[in-house]
Amino acid sequence: MQPYLLESFGNASSIHQQGQQARAAVDLGREQVAELLGARASEIVFTSGGTEGDNLALSGLVTPGGHVVTSAIEHHAVLNSCKRLEEMGVAVSYVACDANGVVRPEAVRAALRPQTELISVMMANNETGALQPVEEIGEIARQADVYFHTDAVQAAGKVAIDVERIGCDLLTIAAHKMHGPQGVGALFVRRGTLLRPLLVGGRHERGRRAGTENLAGIVGMGKAAELAMVWLGMGADDNARQPGTRQPMPLGPQGLGMSRLRDRLEQGILGAVEGTRVNGAAASRVPNTSNIVFDGIEGEGFVIAMDLKGISVSTGAACSSGAIEPSHVLTAMGLGEAARSAIRFSLGKQNTAEEVEFVLGVVPEVVEKLRELSPVWAEK
Repeated sequence: MQPYLLESFGNASSIHQQGQQARAAVDLGREQVAELLGARASEIVFTSGGTEGDNLALSGLVTPGGHVVTSAIEHHAVLNSCKRLEEMGVAVSYVACDANGVVRPEAVRAALRPQTELISVMMANNETGALQPVEEIGEIARQADVYFHTDAVQAAGKVAIDVERIGCDLLTIAAHKMHGPQGVGALFVRRGTLLRPLLVGGRHERGRRAGTENLAGIVGMGKAAELAMVWLGMGADDNARQPGTRQPMPLGPQGLGMSRLRDRLEQGILGAVEGTRVNGAAASRVPNTSNIVFDGIEGEGFVIAMDLKGISVSTGAACSSGAIEPSHVLTAMGLGEAARSAIRFSLGKQNTAEEVEFVLGVVPEVVEKLRELSPVWAEK
């Protein structure tokens, strides 16, 4: 990204030499993102991130009097878009999940109406990491002749994505969830899908998203997509794909994949700390996410105590930090008040086994101190 932050400032819509150099960089980024998703370059619309992509997908398709089917565990970028649509006269059905945080395809099918225009169900949950049955839901959408959108922000770069296998018409990703820069994302829009733009102005992004392109951000996202394909193709994790295909392949010789580090983290915590359990443990999950309940503690206190040890964790979605209400995802899974004691651990590709062991050495001490202050735990 550095040349486009420090030296090259051309506008990709200009016909002069600097502009055409910028255009070439944008085109390359578009091709890299398209390849990551198994899409055509012309089907990629660059956005400011996952939130804008989700808003564009829903508001750009659904019309007043129509009907949307979504799930109760979606990111707020989808849920709040649906609330806005309801204010405009759109009916919305919120499908429940099971105890592992997985939406059942038959529940989606049962929610369809003659007025249904769109199904929107995420690919991977941002709090538990649970993978949703998007291919089965895509087939339901095809059979019903309705559009299908999936928020794949938490899945991109962690598991193989193929928009043809999923059968989606729209798919949202964000660069920063796959080690790219913040403030840039992309929406896959299947060829032939008519989308009303949220932002109007110039004819940028084939008339689907006005505004001068975020040149450096797009370059960074393209490179992140390229590196993600290399990482997936080399078999650096259990969820990687075989080179030249979009099929899973086993762990290669590069060392511990993220899923194995996550499993070591979970096993170590559950073995050392009583009153703990992993939310969504029985579901297929992206390899980097672990959501654990620690009975008898307040999640906020745990986050602060871990931060003082140099460890960053979360009580739920980072976008909802500071929220007073417990996680809507964990509540939908039936956790009740235990949702306030849940902590999300997120790993990255650069985390090491030594770092996991460091965390395992800190967690029992932190939990013990917090429980000493907890009247709920003292009663036990």
